[in-house]
Amino acid sequence: MESNEKTIREAYRLAEGSVLDGDGFLALFTEDGSFNDMSTSQSFRGEQIPQVIAGLARSFPDVHRELLEVHAFGDVVAVELRIQGTHLGGFPTPVGEIPPTGNRIDVPAADLWYLCDGKIERFNCYNSMSVWLDQIGVHPDFKSAVEATETAATTA
Repeated sequence: MESNEKTIREAYRLAEGSVLDGDGFLALFTEDGSFNDMSTSQSFRGEQIPQVIAGLARSFPDVHRELLEVHAFGDVVAVELRIQGTHLGGFPTPVGEIPPTGNRIDVPAADLWYLCDGKIERFNCYNSMSVWLDQIGVHPDFKSAVEATETAATTA
């Protein structure tokens, strides 16, 4: 258990904006390991894994993860954390990039790491995307959503 916790703490260190070692981060994973962003339903494998942490660092060059609680249970490590940084680069979305705002983020998150023989087999990242977007200045357009739903209901 102690070595699994050590592996996960090393993963966080390697993903820090001040360190950003994608190759080292990937080396902690099994050959078929996955990084699953649960807030966007995206899954990454192989060479995509270091690209994910590099992409986040492009948007938030000073990205830091404040680890609040770390609990190792056999081959599972559960972490409560806060993702922090400054929005200094474009933030990609399915419809285009959100330009840098200079806003600070402090986003609550929880990560579940599943290991096999000391290597990361699966990393499930649960972050509060609604808080994240709100903190960089993207607010939901509830009015348009309600109007679109009403329009769809009347034309059906």
